[in-house]
Amino acid sequence: MSSLAATAAAFFFWLRPETEQSTFSASANGAATRVSKRQTKTDRSPRTEYPDINTLRNAIPAHCFQPSLWISCAYLVRDIAFISALAYAAITYIPQVENSYLHAAAWTVYGFVQGLACTGLWILAHECGHGAFSLHTRVNNVIGWAAHSFLLVPYYSWKFSHARHHRFTGHMEKDMAFVPRTEEQHRNRRFLGIFKVDSDLFEDAPIVSLIRLLSHQLFGWQAYLFFNVTSGVDSLQREPSGWWPQSHFDPTSAIFRPSERLYVFITDIGILITAAMIYYGTTIFGAWNMFLLYGVPYFWVHHWLVAITYLHHTHPDLPHFDAQNWTFVKGALATIDRDFGFIGRNLFHGIIETHVVHHLFSKIPFYYADEATEAIKPILGDLYHSDHTFVDKLWPTFTECKYVVPDSAATGEMHWAHMVKNE
Repeated sequence: MSSLAATAAAFFFWLRPETEQSTFSASANGAATRVSKRQTKTDRSPRTEYPDINTLRNAIPAHCFQPSLWISCAYLVRDIAFISALAYAAITYIPQVENSYLHAAAWTVYGFVQGLACTGLWILAHECGHGAFSLHTRVNNVIGWAAHSFLLVPYYSWKFSHARHHRFTGHMEKDMAFVPRTEEQHRNRRFLGIFKVDSDLFEDAPIVSLIRLLSHQLFGWQAYLFFNVTSGVDSLQREPSGWWPQSHFDPTSAIFRPSERLYVFITDIGILITAAMIYYGTTIFGAWNMFLLYGVPYFWVHHWLVAITYLHHTHPDLPHFDAQNWTFVKGALATIDRDFGFIGRNLFHGIIETHVVHHLFSKIPFYYADEATEAIKPILGDLYHSDHTFVDKLWPTFTECKYVVPDSAATGEMHWAHMVKNE
């Protein structure tokens, strides 16, 4: 249990509240302007005209749209080798450490580092799902299915819903991920689904915010897979029915079209194969060692996944759009590039640093995304959002960005309530 406690302590360190409670407003050149938390509302100026998608596409060098199978496979081999070496070292050498404190520390370090390595593999499978791994659809799907199945991720199910998230990013009704609450929804929230409480008073309690954030990071991914949480009210393919109507594991779920059901079934087979392998591992190494070997990295991976997605789409400067005023370009630009230093660039394949261009053109492979980003920045101007922060903004973002309200200065746009001054 000591290693689990140490892992939890490390997790608390990553999510600790800042001593100076403030947020950042990103400018077009990437600089961040500090905004005091006490300044809960600010004037917003109307947005400039949005460029059309072809103008942006034509600004990007043509080779950026041509993924190389060999380059992508080189990264794949690198990540698999890293993951395998870590697992071999852990199961071979950590059991030999007799000192209980060093033993716990070794498993804690392993879980964290293996979580980083497996997140890299997750992102390569994500490239496969977008068709950015190679020009060969079958190769993309075989590799993506295998890699995601190994991580207990339902590849095709995620691929279908994630594609709709990209198709309708920033749409208050049709987006599939991290659609913010409206003021009415925020006010009508109930504690444990039963008791109606003052949302602001209740959620402002630090211990409540911390528990909610830990739940968000540890179990947000599973809630998304099983219950399709944070999706828009008009994001489903049909009216939900049955006992499990919005699960990513049910081929008949309302998330999917009838033509996608076979692929969801194939996805489930991959998950079952991995589950069987994990069970077999428990018969060799024991259940606790298998949890440390696979389970702890699993939670780290999906902590990073939730943090990456959440912080790419949740920032004081980012708008959402009502159904009448949304366009694909507006939605794609309602994202933000962040920075996670060495880890982001080298282990997470730059997904944190180049998310804006990824939403505009998801088939651009990650190793060309920097070049593509620089090509469109002059066209986007103030419409390009960047913020040189990442995980340290998880706490202030979670506690400040609670719900959105209409912005009287920009028709059809919804902004975070603490940043909007309604006329």
